Amino acid sequence: MKLHLLWIVPALLILASATKSQEPKKDAPPKKPGKTLKDRYPLPYPPKLPDGKSVVTEADASFLKSGPNLREGVAIAKVAPVVDFAFYPEQNYPGNPWSHRSDGIVVGDIYYSSSNDHLAPRGTAHLWEYHAVNKNFRLLCDTSKFLESVKAFPADMNYRPGEMQSRIDLGADGWLYYATDRGSPTVTHDANGYRGEWLLRTNPKTMETQIVATHPVAKHTIPCSVLDPERMIFYGGTAPGKNAANQKIQFFAIDVRTKKTLIVADDGPYRTLLFSPATGKVFWEGKQYDPRTNKITPANVPNVRSASKETTQGIIYGTSGTKADLWAYHVKTDELKQLGNVAVGKQEYIASLEVDPAGRYLYYVPGAHGGASGDGAPIVQYNLATGKRKVLAFLHQHFWDKYGYALDGSFGNSLDEKGERFFISWDGWRRGQPRGWESAAITVVHIPLSERSGK
Repeated sequence: MKLHLLWIVPALLILASATKSQEPKKDAPPKKPGKTLKDRYPLPYPPKLPDGKSVVTEADASFLKSGPNLREGVAIAKVAPVVDFAFYPEQNYPGNPWSHRSDGIVVGDIYYSSSNDHLAPRGTAHLWEYHAVNKNFRLLCDTSKFLESVKAFPADMNYRPGEMQSRIDLGADGWLYYATDRGSPTVTHDANGYRGEWLLRTNPKTMETQIVATHPVAKHTIPCSVLDPERMIFYGGTAPGKNAANQKIQFFAIDVRTKKTLIVADDGPYRTLLFSPATGKVFWEGKQYDPRTNKITPANVPNVRSASKETTQGIIYGTSGTKADLWAYHVKTDELKQLGNVAVGKQEYIASLEVDPAGRYLYYVPGAHGGASGDGAPIVQYNLATGKRKVLAFLHQHFWDKYGYALDGSFGNSLDEKGERFFISWDGWRRGQPRGWESAAITVVHIPLSERSGK
């Protein structure tokens, strides 16, 4: 199965994989799902923590107790981290399901991320600011409400974007750049008046949101992006709608200063782009684009599902498909080196990969598409010098036992600029939910100094 097929499966089928690790057994899903949202997601909304708290902080020795399926040769940290946990706000009604999909960023003490209600054909996504010191959320944009406020939807359009799957990136101008996406691939057709998606930007200081581009690729959604924050170029990869004339994945580049489209081309990136600040190029499956020449040329890059930032050594690390086979790509020499499998349990699918500022460690959460809880929800540190894998914490059992929440999959996470805090967005479910994912949450893992000192 090609990677992009994972993203065109209806949401109801996506959820089925998450139920395999449901605990306890009495909560096993029924053979046939309910017909309505209330049937499928019967728990009260919004999800709440005890005593009216919005964030809880935990530090427990149980984090260092091995989860099931630990592979031979994987180390466990000696010092347990402090972990902050919170549900995303505004999950006030059943989504289908509530989820996160964007790979966010950390700027100072603030984590920028998103949550989605996944409803279709009319849904919405929320852009969030989470302050790690003050431990509070601020809603920066409700995408559908904003687009309605600026009259972006024609009268015949029975469609509102139910997701945000693109990256969230901060430009040199101080604005956050991101794109809308479909809540389900089944609704992007002419009968719903579907015309395409929107490239948006939000100023986190003023709370203003603007449209940068309307339907940059006609009748295509935008699940993939990266921003060159200095050159101010937004790069995207699309997925075709049902009635798009061109059914190939498109690559496009937009100069967000001038709002000029630089290029649109077939055979774009399935889900993730490599971006090199040093060269100004972006790379994806066998290709590279150089904005100086405005041309796409061959590159020795495999399929890309997760990718780190470029290190000071000029290396970008990544994985392909749903396997945890790590590789290193040298952006200036076009050299690709395979580093081996970096899974720690049964789950191998890694959708987000972070490298620390010194280029010593990678951080990731296997089991992006579900099943992380079955491995104990391991938070992994990979030593690039030694090739050793170390689990910093197994989070599942503690949060299931104490708060009745299963941390089961993560498509987006981010390391702070000092390499001290690992921010993770989660898809999961609460105890009593008869199916799989139904609510989204975040954790902030404070990495002990002794576990990242390099000694």
